[in-house]
Amino acid sequence: MHPENVRCLTAAKVDLCVLANNHVLDWGRSGLIDTIETLRKANVGTVGAGRNLEEAQAPAILEAKQTRVVVFSFGSPTSGIPYSWAASRNEPGANLLKDFSDETVRCVEGQVERVKQQVDIVIASIHWGGNWGFGIPPEQIRFAHSLIDHAGVDVVYGHSSHHVKGIQVYRGKPILYGCGDFLDDYESIGGYEEFRGDLGLMYFVSMDALTGKLIRLQMKPTQIKNFSVTRTSEADSRWLRDTLNREGAALGTRAHLGHNNTLELEWQ
Repeated sequence: MHPENVRCLTAAKVDLCVLANNHVLDWGRSGLIDTIETLRKANVGTVGAGRNLEEAQAPAILEAKQTRVVVFSFGSPTSGIPYSWAASRNEPGANLLKDFSDETVRCVEGQVERVKQQVDIVIASIHWGGNWGFGIPPEQIRFAHSLIDHAGVDVVYGHSSHHVKGIQVYRGKPILYGCGDFLDDYESIGGYEEFRGDLGLMYFVSMDALTGKLIRLQMKPTQIKNFSVTRTSEADSRWLRDTLNREGAALGTRAHLGHNNTLELEWQ
């Protein structure tokens, strides 16, 4: 969109944009560079794409109270990202995962090891999978577990689905397999009403910096109406709760609807 629309992000006080996704090169490599320059001029950080492979792979580091949040952004061809969009040594592009193999896990492990300090919280943002469907492919589950087991990742933040998906807490670490959309322009698109793509969640994750484990995960239900983010009705909040509970049953999680329409995750 037009660069002047970056004010939507600055008004919301967004700190960081993850750019490894299947639309970031819709306007070619010049469009990607324009995106990066626009965000940086507005003091919004970027991660997951760059002018070359080194820049695309570099993490973003955000200072938090008594710790740092280290964010890596990856894109997967399973979300529709062409292999030709991958950044190379001399070519702009996205930070693209070749596959979900053990070799790829080791590659991520090396990147994390180079920057992670003792009390850092590391987030792996992954744009993976299709837009619709609640099922979670086994290879995504295996890859997410391997990132936690071997690569030093503390939070797996998955996205691409236009609706919320099940959540898992594995070895004390949260895995969001599909976060849904916070704001999009799909209101006029029919055929997927059963997934309620108009409903979303804001995820508030509290981690223990010393142990790297999840303390609390609260979620605020939202609804997209007329290109705006609005509050949900109590009935729609219950729908989100019931969906998380249905999809989380096999993953060992449930959501409790509490005060002020706020959902809180419960896990085994």
